[in-house]
Amino acid sequence: MIGALPAPVERLVTAWAAAEAVDVVRGHSEAMTTIRLRTAPPTLLIVCGDEDADAVMTGLRAVKADGRLQTVPIIVVLSKDPAAPWFDAGADEVLATTLVPGELEARLIAAMRRSHRDMQVNPSTRLAGGDAISHAIAARIDRGTLFAACYADLDHFKEFNDRYGYAKGDQVIRSIAQMLDDTVQQTAGSDGFVGHIGGDDFLFLVPLDLTTETCELLIRTADDILPRRYTAHDRRAGYFFGKDRRGRLDRVPLMTLSIGVVTNERRRFTSAAQVSDLATEMKTYAKTLPGSVWAMDRRSDSDMVVSPEEKHQ
Repeated sequence: MIGALPAPVERLVTAWAAAEAVDVVRGHSEAMTTIRLRTAPPTLLIVCGDEDADAVMTGLRAVKADGRLQTVPIIVVLSKDPAAPWFDAGADEVLATTLVPGELEARLIAAMRRSHRDMQVNPSTRLAGGDAISHAIAARIDRGTLFAACYADLDHFKEFNDRYGYAKGDQVIRSIAQMLDDTVQQTAGSDGFVGHIGGDDFLFLVPLDLTTETCELLIRTADDILPRRYTAHDRRAGYFFGKDRRGRLDRVPLMTLSIGVVTNERRRFTSAAQVSDLATEMKTYAKTLPGSVWAMDRRSDSDMVVSPEEKHQ
């Protein structure tokens, strides 16, 4: 929070932050410098626009011009000044303390929820990001429901990106995100969840009994849509010549999809981090197998060293 916010507003913000497990850091307008904010980028800025307005507006413009900070949502609270100049300066929301009792609070809470939610999604795919993924896993662990955590990753995406350019690569990422979201919605509905870890890495959750149906459908769909991203020549050949991760020129196969799966059928998970580590392990194993595959970890907590059991087309 920047500046001396009205007491009712500060109490509301503090209560909301506690409920969302978000730390509150207070500062004055001079603290809103890009150098200081970059050392610990905030998830949300709530600014009092009544004191030293020119300096605060200058700070807003600097924040929005900074590549690392420009996505930070900014809410400005005012008592009298018109809102338009603040939007021009980069505010994402402007709230007046002159609103009727109850309306300011309702609008402020809605703005904070919206800003917090927007910070949790991937800007390209609009899928939930890291924190939301962890919360979704933790919620299933807490409920004690049987579920599968599935780590999906594209094979040979880097080489595709190098050959066809980042714009084509971004189209691939968005098409895979749409495929995952549509498929999980089709098989699991509201019991499913799809998150975007970053790049070409995704994690989705489905009820245990829907694992096979979901993964098999995803593999078939991926093998249908991924080849279409190539030129007719590369598609007919089934490969192109490009540099691998070590910089050596070699035949690069067309992209495929690898999915690593872990479940709590034979294991007792205690944290989202544990699930993430195991899913990453299974994804890494799946990527050693040819083609589009999904590999499920069938080990139990009592097993010592057991090779993962794969299932693939």
